[in-house]
Amino acid sequence: MTWHPSQDPAPGDTFACDAIDTIIVPRARDLGGFEVRRALPSAKRQMIGPFIFFDHIGPAEFLTDEGIDVRPHPHIGLSTVTYLFSGQIQHRDSLGTELPIMPGEVNWMTAGKGIVHSERTPDAPRKAGHELFGIQTWVALPSKFEEIAPAFEHRKKEELPEISDHGSNVRLILGDMYGERSPVNTHSDMFYASVDLLPGSQIPFDADYEERGIYIVSGEIDISGDKFSGGRLLVFKPGDRITITATQPSRLMLLGGEPMDGPRYIWWNFVSSSREKINQAKEDWRKARFDIVPGDEDDFIPLPET
Repeated sequence: MTWHPSQDPAPGDTFACDAIDTIIVPRARDLGGFEVRRALPSAKRQMIGPFIFFDHIGPAEFLTDEGIDVRPHPHIGLSTVTYLFSGQIQHRDSLGTELPIMPGEVNWMTAGKGIVHSERTPDAPRKAGHELFGIQTWVALPSKFEEIAPAFEHRKKEELPEISDHGSNVRLILGDMYGERSPVNTHSDMFYASVDLLPGSQIPFDADYEERGIYIVSGEIDISGDKFSGGRLLVFKPGDRITITATQPSRLMLLGGEPMDGPRYIWWNFVSSSREKINQAKEDWRKARFDIVPGDEDDFIPLPET
């Protein structure tokens, strides 16, 4: 990995200070036994590139015989990726996929025209007690791919590019960044990476894509003399190269990509460029027209009435 922080504007330079467009403080939501903090969508911003949903999960401590039980529910028009720092989640879907999401791995589920899945704590950690900590995101599909057949792709931790340099470590989850490419098959130009920084270490954040953001999971970073602590989503203007400096041990998520081909409607678990497709998905779920989840057939989340 090669980068040159000295090329950035000096702290206090107007050009550097104006690079941030929006700062989003996620709103907390209690999902029953554990807390998530939702950064996207927000009143300030619906998407960053194709990223339309961004939840910070935990860290949550579960006692013996406790865990999460997200019952079978449907999606259309998006792909999902849950990236864990600790814990595990058992994924099952209507394609017949059944495997756990483990820390550092990628389960990339593409809903397309429609998929159903469930997310539960596996038996072993449920019996022993465990921690759950990670990020869940939804990526909107371009219009021409909204009706594709659903699909699922799993990548082990060792398959993802890892870039380390002078106290910084980057794991590339999706797309292209720092001259590397993730093996995950995406449907639009994007990047998504998990970054760990030691105090004093730096990484550049180039303007390779028009829309980009930094979510600070923990710690504190300095950008052009301004400090930002954990639980903030920083959205940047296009065109400005910046340097990120850690003032404490820090964990970040870098995300973004090219703008979507038009606005998206989002209702419950459905994302689409068409209100009609969302209304059809509502009716299909209400009338049990979606496929079932093998191994989790006897339960489901009803369609919200609001």
